[in-house]
Amino acid sequence: MVKAIVGANWGDEGKGKITDLLANESDIVIRFQGGANAGHTIINEHGRFALHLMPSGVCHENIVNIIGNGVALDIRKFIKEYNEMKERGLNPKILVSDRAQIIMPYHVLFDQLEEERLGGKAFGSTKSGIAPFYSDKYAKIGFQVCELFEKEALKEKIERVLEIKNALIVHLYHKEALDADALFNELCEYAEIIKPFVADTQTFLHDAIKAGKKILLEGQLGSMKDPDHGIYPMVTSSSTLAGYGAVGAGIPPYEIKDIVTVVKAYSSAVGAGAFVSEILDEEKAKELRDRGGDKGEYGATTGRPRRVGWFDAVATRYGCQVQGATEVALTNIDCLGYLDEIPVCIGYEIDGEVTKDFPNPTKLDRSKPVWVTVPGWKSDIRGITDFNKLPKEAQDYVLFIEKEIGVHISIVSTGPKREEIIHR
Repeated sequence: MVKAIVGANWGDEGKGKITDLLANESDIVIRFQGGANAGHTIINEHGRFALHLMPSGVCHENIVNIIGNGVALDIRKFIKEYNEMKERGLNPKILVSDRAQIIMPYHVLFDQLEEERLGGKAFGSTKSGIAPFYSDKYAKIGFQVCELFEKEALKEKIERVLEIKNALIVHLYHKEALDADALFNELCEYAEIIKPFVADTQTFLHDAIKAGKKILLEGQLGSMKDPDHGIYPMVTSSSTLAGYGAVGAGIPPYEIKDIVTVVKAYSSAVGAGAFVSEILDEEKAKELRDRGGDKGEYGATTGRPRRVGWFDAVATRYGCQVQGATEVALTNIDCLGYLDEIPVCIGYEIDGEVTKDFPNPTKLDRSKPVWVTVPGWKSDIRGITDFNKLPKEAQDYVLFIEKEIGVHISIVSTGPKREEIIHR
């Protein structure tokens, strides 16, 4: 059986903990898209981990972890993260698809240079090379892992691709041209680093499905960052939807039987773009930001402050729809225990009309939130594992959200640790 775990919102929903939880029930965990531009935080008996490229099953010794063909593989960051886990006493089993494509050094360079060029109109990139990487992938000038081991063809391709890259570096960005020999030598180093992990993961997964193995697909970011269905152009460069898991992992789409969509009990977002339910009062925003998450609402990869807002039922309902959610995991409800009352966005007012349907990106900037206020519970609920032991107001908040989004909330997280969970 194949299960997918994905985000309904802007990312940062707490997928790391839920993935770590569900990994206990899995034989294989797969990252199927994205790169090291976002992180998953996991807290378990081994300690606290901020994972970037590694699948969230790496803390479990009996699980095979796969970096799928849909991932933007930064080999230097991969081996750094792997070695850190080994140093902490873990021995993760990891396979890397031979069809995964690699982040090239110039992808990071182009990401930085383009953000500088755009200035105030920049996309808020993490400058990890993600957009240039996916641009090259679909322009058919990217490099698959398997190409690293064909030295003559690799050298010829580097020279051909650098003709294009150096024209831009020299004439658009006014920087020094890249050296083909230096780049070839660096890729030869990459080949040695990644060689022990490389496998035909498509065949491996095909055989695993036939053998009845339990497979978990792990997505990065959330619905609002999908390039087709999100807040374009302030999105990431690979599909964040569960449906893409079939492509990014190399499995038949009909094998995905369950889609667990993670939803945060309030809203948060990193980077630029429309954010209708954002808290504009900086004092209130800072209080929620500092109380949120495990160590506050600050990016696991960048450390930069996340924008925060109240729960957005319009965006979340839509996010669950495009993911095809079969169940929802609600996270971070424990962070709201300081509030007397809690605003919830239940509609958008656009040009004088109220809608509950999420609009296309051209209308988002002029969308205004329609609020309702629900009672807070004014108590610390962290660590409660029985739904009936939550204060009535907290139960009502969960049920209100469930009704608004139209999907059953099967999991409620009451803290960052693996055991701080309610199953409904």
